[in-house]
Amino acid sequence: MRDFTWKLFCQTGDIDTYLLWKELEADHEASADLLEVEERKGDYIETEL
Repeated sequence: MRDFTWKLFCQTGDIDTYLLWKELEADHEASADLLEVEERKGDYIETEL
């Protein structure tokens, strides 16, 4: 979805499309950060056992 939105922005120059892309990018980064934290918790729990 992010790639499509970026390509659409590049073709049209529409500012609303760019703002949507920025929002999707921020959501993606937040999800990646959350996943990394969850993985670290799992590693910590495994070492505790």
